[in-house]
Amino acid sequence: MLYRNIAKPFFFKMDPEKAHHLVVGGLETSSALPGGRAALRMMYGVPETADMAVDLFGQHFPTPVGLAAGLDKNAQAVGGFSSIGFGFMEVGTVTPKGQPGNESPRLFRLPIDEALINRMGFNNEGAERMAQRLKKWTDRPIPVAVNIGKNKTTPNESAHEDYRQCIRTLYPYGDFFVVNISSPNTPDLRSLQHGSELSFLLTQVKEEMELQYKSSGIRKSLLVKIAPDVSETELEYMVHTLTETGMDGIIATNTTLSREGLNHASARETGGLSGKPLRNRSTEIISSIYRQTGGKLPIIGSGGIFTSQDAYDKIRAGASLVEIYTALIYEGPEVNRKLHAGLRQLLRRDGFRHISEAVGADHH
Repeated sequence: MLYRNIAKPFFFKMDPEKAHHLVVGGLETSSALPGGRAALRMMYGVPETADMAVDLFGQHFPTPVGLAAGLDKNAQAVGGFSSIGFGFMEVGTVTPKGQPGNESPRLFRLPIDEALINRMGFNNEGAERMAQRLKKWTDRPIPVAVNIGKNKTTPNESAHEDYRQCIRTLYPYGDFFVVNISSPNTPDLRSLQHGSELSFLLTQVKEEMELQYKSSGIRKSLLVKIAPDVSETELEYMVHTLTETGMDGIIATNTTLSREGLNHASARETGGLSGKPLRNRSTEIISSIYRQTGGKLPIIGSGGIFTSQDAYDKIRAGASLVEIYTALIYEGPEVNRKLHAGLRQLLRRDGFRHISEAVGADHH
């Protein structure tokens, strides 16, 4: 109630991007204070339970609910976000060189739709700066995935070089990696999802991951984040290519360009839409991927999760883990405890002893 009654009204009177920076900066500062992380865990932490912990991608996830990429773009507040009930988190999207992103304003709230529109454009401080930050966090309580992208000025034919550079710089510090080829806010980026460009890019990135594995002796998983704005035929090709190139998993989905059913005046703004309007489409994509792969390609479900039922729908559709972003903005950090408790109730209602038993249950 603290967030809903005090913090949220305060933040929602501010420019969305300023509020964003204030939250990330606040979590960074509070987690650095003596006893700060313990205080955050006491207020918002989610105790691990045997029925909800997941082992996947060579990692242990204390809960199946993670933080999607985009909120902590520079790995500033890993200590803070890892103390408020998440089972994992993505940092980034990071590019080889730092870049300012698109012009402001570039982040918009749509309260009546419980949605956000962003056209940030991969604003970040660059891979080297992220590496310096992650290097300090050796005692992480949750896995940290690094979401990687290409610089805006890099042409698509050279995109693989940017992704490989990110991996070279950050391989020692990320627990697993996510190739972002689905943001709508970098010109022509989404065209990398299709045709021979996708196969070439993923082959190159996989090659770099293998080189880093041989050098370090530590194997790390590589996932791909896809867009919801694809046809069934395009999705089938993408999933086939991901399987053929040896990807370890898929995140479904990124933000959407669709504006169907929106009521807020800011709906006309360009950029990627996240939040409740994306919920059903992302679940449909998860279900299609699960059917196509027979459940053999692990899926992280993302898009429109606000309640435990939303998360459970994605898990039953085929997701082994789920992510939130917009719900954290609208519901506050209390949302993780609500999701965890609600998911446990839904598991017991349906007779499942462990969250893994519910994955893909709608297909069986």
